[in-house]
Amino acid sequence: MAKKAHVSETPATQLLRAHGVAFTEHPYEYLAHGGAQHSAEVLGFDPFTVVKTLVMQDQDAKPLIVLMHGNRTVSTKNLARQIGAKSVEPCKPEVAQRHSGYMVGGTSPFGTKRAMPVYIESSILALPRIAINGGRRGYLIGIDPQACVTLLDAKTVDCALAE
Repeated sequence: MAKKAHVSETPATQLLRAHGVAFTEHPYEYLAHGGAQHSAEVLGFDPFTVVKTLVMQDQDAKPLIVLMHGNRTVSTKNLARQIGAKSVEPCKPEVAQRHSGYMVGGTSPFGTKRAMPVYIESSILALPRIAINGGRRGYLIGIDPQACVTLLDAKTVDCALAE
């Protein structure tokens, strides 16, 4: 019997297991700067159901996480207005890594080193399942998007722009 490749635990999968959240594992060949579009393509997923974990910061350099469809970009102006910030911008990769504890390209919203407010594009919650980073480059997990609200206390926002 062929044994399925086991992916070692990450802080994200440990947190999900500890809370009894069911998830499926989807390892793939990581491509630098390939992003959600690449992972969706190689795994045969709709990029709309692959969710990016973006570490951003407000005008006071306070970090926050935005969960966005793989084929959409964040309107930082709309996001800032909805969360009551003057401005929001992406963190530099090394800053994002320091906040999350994950390498850029392998950032999961689950099990981050530092607790940060999480904002989720509202239309993601209408999907039956999403694929989101499992805490390592080349590793997505399939989960119910409601887990983002339950475990991360994610607040909904409407700030998607078509790519």
